[in-house]
Amino acid sequence: MAQFFQIHPDNPQDRLIRQAVDIIRSGGIVAYPTDSAYALGCHIGDKMALDRIRLMRRLDKHHNFTLMCRDLSELATFAKVDNQAFRLLKNHTPGPFTFILPGTSEVPRRLMHPKRKTIGLRVPDNRIALALMEALGEPLMSSSLLMPEHDLPLSDPLDIRERLEHQIELVIDGGNCGLEPTTVVDLTGPVPEVTRQGKGDASAFIPD
Repeated sequence: MAQFFQIHPDNPQDRLIRQAVDIIRSGGIVAYPTDSAYALGCHIGDKMALDRIRLMRRLDKHHNFTLMCRDLSELATFAKVDNQAFRLLKNHTPGPFTFILPGTSEVPRRLMHPKRKTIGLRVPDNRIALALMEALGEPLMSSSLLMPEHDLPLSDPLDIRERLEHQIELVIDGGNCGLEPTTVVDLTGPVPEVTRQGKGDASAFIPD
């Protein structure tokens, strides 16, 4: 049965953050708030937890998972970033954007798109999410908390606990963080391509 932590959205309690990280490191899946919607997270190297998320969300092998990063320097460790992409990232992180970039050798192959070798990365503007990654010391492998029978992500922590209490190890109640997914921007081509319009303002990525 999932544990349930109420963590303050502005001043996350260190004790609870450390306990959450222990759960992640021991193979647990956590539902946690971001700056766009709640997400599912697990350890970047945990294949079993990743497979459980795939099964839970009924995802195929072509699904792009996202690495949640603490900052731009950590993001650049896991993605190949040229000067143009770096300027765009610098101006839009942290924020509700997911960037598709070529992955580096630091990214486990099972997390990358099998043909394109790309990975989704983002830096969320959410203190709980950032505190988790700071304590973890590495990115958090993440997926939107969008269940197969729903059109919108689950957003109520109590509802998340009721629906997933036997499928995940922890629900973090960080208050309401909305229903709108991130805006997805593909930076692998010669010009940025907005592949999903979400919460983030995509006007900077659209050519005049």
